[in-house]
Order: sequence, then structure tokens, then C-alpha cells
Amino acid sequence: MWPNESSNFFLLTGFPGLEAAHHWISTPFFFVYIAVLFGNGTLLILIKEDHNLHEPMYYFLAMLAATDLGLTLTTLPTVLGVLWLNHREIENTACFSQAYFIHSLSFVESGVLLAMSYDRFIAICNPLRYTSILTNARVVKIGLGVVMRGFVSVVPPILPLYFFPYCHSHVLSHAFCLHQDVIKLACADITFNRLYPVVLVGLIFVLDSLIILISYMLILKSVLSIASRERAKALNTCVSHICCVLVFYVTVIGLSLIHRFGKHVPHIVHLIMSYVYFLFPPLVNPIIYSIKTKQIRSGIFRLFAARRGSTMWSNISADPFLLTGFPGLEIFHPWISISFFIIYVSIVLGNGTLLFLIREDHTLHEPMYYFLAILAVTDLGVTLTTMPTVLGVLWLDHREISHGACFFQAYLIHSLSIVESGVLLVMAYDRFIAIRNPLRYTSILNNAKVVKIGLGIIMRGFILIVPIIITLSGFPYCRSHILSHAFCLHQDVIKLACADITFNRLYPVVLVSLIGFFDSMLILISYILILKTVMGIASGREQTKALNTCVSHISCVLVFYVTVTGLTLIHRFGKYVPHKVHIIMSYIYFLFPPFMNPIIYSIKTKQIQNGIKRLLSFQRI
Repeated sequence: MWPNESSNFFLLTGFPGLEAAHHWISTPFFFVYIAVLFGNGTLLILIKEDHNLHEPMYYFLAMLAATDLGLTLTTLPTVLGVLWLNHREIENTACFSQAYFIHSLSFVESGVLLAMSYDRFIAICNPLRYTSILTNARVVKIGLGVVMRGFVSVVPPILPLYFFPYCHSHVLSHAFCLHQDVIKLACADITFNRLYPVVLVGLIFVLDSLIILISYMLILKSVLSIASRERAKALNTCVSHICCVLVFYVTVIGLSLIHRFGKHVPHIVHLIMSYVYFLFPPLVNPIIYSIKTKQIRSGIFRLFAARRGSTMWSNISADPFLLTGFPGLEIFHPWISISFFIIYVSIVLGNGTLLFLIREDHTLHEPMYYFLAILAVTDLGVTLTTMPTVLGVLWLDHREISHGACFFQAYLIHSLSIVESGVLLVMAYDRFIAIRNPLRYTSILNNAKVVKIGLGIIMRGFILIVPIIITLSGFPYCRSHILSHAFCLHQDVIKLACADITFNRLYPVVLVSLIGFFDSMLILISYILILKTVMGIASGREQTKALNTCVSHISCVLVFYVTVTGLTLIHRFGKYVPHKVHIIMSYIYFLFPPFMNPIIYSIKTKQIQNGIKRLLSFQRI
């Protein structure tokens, strides 16, 4: 048997010796990642929306942008996880999958650049037959061939990684997984895994670069045979591609030379070159095409012109929105604000206390309380998102809110609502594991898995709402700008838009229905299985003890879903109900769960009670 063969995770590495500065280092990385996502995402949107760009050249450019996005999104979670959260553990399977995507997408990028050189060769050497040779069907076939080559050729060296024993140090040398890093830790015959990648990289990169070089030699030969006036125009169509090829292959060659001959070079240089290889081309490619390609520049100008033009629908479209308190009760707003202020303070104090206890009390450092902390943070987020405008309207009669601030508030409100539903779902999963499989509870729900689940919930909430919020910013608003609440909701804002809002009406209904149904059904199934397990326990005392650990969570689930159901029914069937009832139900939905959750856990959970007692006794001392 190999020693330590059973270990199922690796440790990622940031910048050794600079761990104290990781938070600062993460800032430029974060902005680079945002720039990469924004730049390549903009290219994809332009190529999709602008019919002038529906040509083979731009389809290949879209493939390049998609590849760069894939490469970026593959490394982003672990790099920022290490730099921000010092989260270094990665499971074996996740590590091998990441390595597979990284290496596959690198080969895909090389193939896309090769296909783009073929496109330029046909466009210049055989312009009259360009569209007949590079038909849409052929572009699709070339694209699929490039993708399949990249993803199939990497399977042989990645597949054995799942079966190797790893008995050396489990520390990898990067903040992401690479094949060459992982095989160094294997205690097995890795001859194939050493030779195959060298041959593969040599063949693919050398072959692709040679064919690209030959293509441009033939292009140059063709260009020199045409009139001098047309030469510059023909070569200009190749400049962007040539720049991207140079950026990619220069970084590849630089990284290869450092790895081959840089044994005595400081390790940090190897790290920097790796990050340059994975981040520099995706960052620079959209910039190159935006600067050097007239059609892309024109597309960007048209995009901004369309956005500016959308504000020309009427003279009032740029006016701020007007928030509404309690219509007909404006004279009582100062008095009503007192109760709201007390509720807001209670929510902040209650959830803040929970967070403080979970952070400071080591007896609460368990998955159940980590999820409770995420719930408290979500409740605080909802509260702090609505509090400024609600109290601004009730206290100061400050009703105006700019479009940007309104859309951002709506985005946070709806995103956090989805996050809260997700947190309640994973808390049900936590209780299911704790009761169904108590002996493996801490091994199944380890800290790494809790972090991943938490990030997954947050990403689900914040990503799913993006489409409808982005469209809001592009609509003209030519009707009354008066909203029906003291905060911005998507369903309020779209009523004021003078545009086709079919997508914005249907998408939220489908999204809320799916998430609400999916989450509530999984919670219900979890508790059916929990009840089945508890009924199998012989002792009635043990049954009660097991069920008591679920009471707090069940209460929070009921509070959340009862208010959601009540608000939905009022909106769906309450057309003739006074408007004040709609407003009151909205406030109950946004304030009652954050207000009640810390109270429920303080009353029903013994560990929280003990933590509060210890906190109060410490304060008295």
C-alpha cells in the first residue's frame, strides 16, 4: 500500500512569502478578471446583436472570446479563493477537472487562432469565393473540430490522474491545478504522463504556429501581387489577428522557456509567468480588436448610440423615479417612521449579535452555524438595502432616486431574496446530514464544502437576476415616474417602461416559480427523509432530541415561505384590495423574516442561548 494514499484533497498555493499581502494582491487580480469578463462578454454581445458582424471572421472571434471567458472562469474561483479567503484545499476530482479544462481550452485557443488565419487566407487569396467556402455550416464544423481536438487530446493524460495514489506532499505550486503540478505528487509510474504532454504540446503548438506562419506567407505573396493602393487595406484586416497570435505564442514561449531553463529563477517568477499566460491574452484580445478593427469599433459606437438614443423617447425619460410611502397617510409618516426605525435597529442588532457570537464562540464553529451566519448576513443585506430609501421617504420626504441607484437597489433586493431561499435549502441539507449520517457529518460538511456551498448559493442569486436588471437600464421611461413603494422593485419599474417588456414579464415569473418550487420541494423531501430516520430511532427521548435540532430551521422556513406565499397571493388575486394592503405585505416580506430569524434561533437553540449568556456575563464583568 502507498502511504497517505487515502488523502482526497490538494493544497493550492498563492504567492509564498507574501501571504500577508494576499488581500492587496487580490485587488489587481479582481480587476483583471472583471476586465476580462467585461471585454470578452462585450465582444460576444456585439457579435450576437450586430448583423453587420455576422461573418465567418467574427464567428471565429466569438469562439476566441468564449474560450478566453472559459479559461478565465476556470481559474477565477480558486485564485480569488486563495488570495481572498486563504481557502487552499481543493478536492482531487475538482482539481483534475480544473486541470482538464485549463489545458483543453489552451489547445482550443491555439486552434481558434489557426482557424482565424485560415479565414484571413481565404478572404485575401480567394475573396470572390470567401462566402461560398466559409459557409455557416463549414464554420460550425471547423469550430466543433477545434473544440473536439482540444477536449479529446487532453483526456489521456488527465484520466490516469484519477487512479494514481498521491503519497508525496499534497501542496501544489499554483492557485489552480495544472497537470504538470499534480503528476509530481503521484507515487506511480508516470512515464506516460511525462512524455505524452510534451509530445502533444510540441505537435499542437508547433504545428499550429507553422501553419499560421505559412498562411501569412501565402497572404503576403497574394498581397504583393495586387495594386499598391489595396495592399494596405488587405493587410489591415490581418493586423488584429497577428497581434493576438503574437500575444498568445509569445506568452507560451516565455512560459516554456522559464519552465525549461529557469531552474535557478525564483519561484515567484514562474508564478507570475503562469498568471501572465492565463490572463494576459484574454485581457488583451478584446482590446486589440476594439482598437484595430473598424467594424468592432463601429459596433461599440452603435451600442452606446442606441443606449443614448433610448433616452430620447420623451423629455422626462431621464428624470429620477419618485418613491412612495403610505399614500393618504403622509401626515403620519414621521410617526410611522419610528416603528420602522425600531424594527430596523432590532434587525441589525439581532443579526449582528448572531454574527458576532458565531465568529467569537468556538463552540459555534460548526456547519449549522456557518449557514446561520450566511442567513444573518443575507438578512442584514436586505435590511440595509431598503433602509436608506424607506427612512428617507418617511423621515425626510426624500422621494427622488436616480435610475442607476434604483436599478442597483432592485438588483440587490431580488438577488438577496433568492440567496435567502438557497440558504434555507442548504440548512435543510445540513439537518438531513446531521440526523441521517451523524458519524460522517463533519467529514461530509467540512469547511471547504461549506465555503463552496455558500459561494454557490450567492452566485446563483446574484447571477440569475442580472438579465432582467441589465435590460431595465436600456429601457426608455416615458410614463409617470412614480413607483408604488419606498424602495425599487423590478415589477414596479417595468410598468413605467415604454418598450417591449415581454422578457421582463416572463423571466421573473419562470425564475421565481422554478426556484421557489425547487427549493421548497427539496426542503420538504429533506424533512420527509429526516422524519423517516427519526421514526427509526428506538428511544422516544432520542427522537425528541433529534427533532429539536430542526425546530429553529423549520420555523424560519415557515416564516419565509408564508410571507412569500402571502405576498404572491395578494399580488395575484388582490386587484381590489386597497393599495395599502399591498404595501404592508411588501414590508412584512422584507422585514418580518430578518426580524424573526435571530429571535427564533435565540429562543429555540441552546448553543445560541449559552453564547448570549456568556456574552452578557462577560459584559457585566
